Amino acid sequence: MDIKSLYRLYQEHPCITTDSRDCPEGSIFIALKGASFDGNKFAVQSLEKGCAYAIVDDKDIYNKYVSATHSSQLILVDDCLQTFKDIAREHRRQFDIPVIGITGTNGKTTTKELIAAVLGEKFNVLYTQGNFNNDVGVPKTLFRLNKEHEIAVIEMGASHPGDIKTLVETAEPTCGLITNVGRAHLQGFGSFEGVIKTKCELYDFLRTREDGLIFLNADNQYLTDQIDDDDTLWITPYSTDPKKQYNCISGEVIACDPFLKIRWREPLMEIEERGGSIKWHKVQTHLVGAYNIDNILAAIAVGINFGVERKKICAALENYVPSNNRSQMTVTDHNHLIVDAYNANPTSMKAAIDNFKMITADRKMAILGQMGELGDDSVREHQKMVDMLTEADFDVVWLVGDNFRDIPCPFRKFKDVTEVKAAIAKEQPQGYYILIKGSNTNRLFELPESL
Repeated sequence: MDIKSLYRLYQEHPCITTDSRDCPEGSIFIALKGASFDGNKFAVQSLEKGCAYAIVDDKDIYNKYVSATHSSQLILVDDCLQTFKDIAREHRRQFDIPVIGITGTNGKTTTKELIAAVLGEKFNVLYTQGNFNNDVGVPKTLFRLNKEHEIAVIEMGASHPGDIKTLVETAEPTCGLITNVGRAHLQGFGSFEGVIKTKCELYDFLRTREDGLIFLNADNQYLTDQIDDDDTLWITPYSTDPKKQYNCISGEVIACDPFLKIRWREPLMEIEERGGSIKWHKVQTHLVGAYNIDNILAAIAVGINFGVERKKICAALENYVPSNNRSQMTVTDHNHLIVDAYNANPTSMKAAIDNFKMITADRKMAILGQMGELGDDSVREHQKMVDMLTEADFDVVWLVGDNFRDIPCPFRKFKDVTEVKAAIAKEQPQGYYILIKGSNTNRLFELPESL
């Protein structure tokens, strides 16, 4: 079957599952493969559970059952993952709506959430749930598109060259933004230059559109270097640099102790053209971290472009409360916790430490997890992190993970989160502001209930 035929089959059975444990009656099972599983082995089981069809890419399994009871329900393709993405793209093409693609080293999810909140003041918005931002998650998000949606916000993650190219070719965004580029997944990308090239595959795709629009973080030199005077892209820039206020949506931090308060205004050039007065809009957020101003300005830029009223933009930003272990403040009976325990790389770790230094508190404690996927740069980057912590002079520092084992420092080290929880149970730290920063694999998100 070609993709058009497969999509017609999907229209007759508009539910796709990739999990043989979840087979709604009349759905279509696609046999995806992973490092530790092969969906082909469960194709027939999915039919027995109620699926109308099962799409496989294992010829041996197909041939084994092609003459059996379920022969008419089995469909053989060259590559199930590619087929999954192709059907999702065909579904996306049924909707003539703006699709905003978001990628970047740090801040993708927070920016996506903020943009969805702002756009939600005017539109019915489809947006990525959780961290469904890879070559399985993006198609799953696209399959949620329906005729009620007026705009879509699609988050895209990457850890290897070509990842963003694959995702944009599936989601086909009409506009997009790169939050920033930093030193993350260096083992997969091969180099920092590989990070930049891969993230900018979003720009490359948008250049193929006559109306390709990007929302540009004008403070990130690595991104502005990708744009030239002859570029075909339409640019909406935002910045915190006072020197760029004439043509950028601009903003500045008013306070961050611990919650971020900012003010912003439209480009002075546009204000002058309208003959209006210069007006700052103030926003008190529930976000912790001055670094979030870039994410907020991105959401403002998107909101203005799509005609959301200024007051509603501010209200959406003020009402957004993080609940995903990113820039999240939690107050317990014993401590104030700043929880940023989903992702960690050298860029985000430096931002978190620098921000924690700015917060006024009598006693500060940092529990920080190791950074992964740094390859040959791992020892050097962990040493830089230790040097930052030494200079910061927090009252207590606990380091979690084997990557810290051979780094000389005066700080207390733990093998894993289990050891940390045992120490907390024994010592019961109280009266601290505690920064909990690490990647999801460190499982530091398990700590707040103990603190």
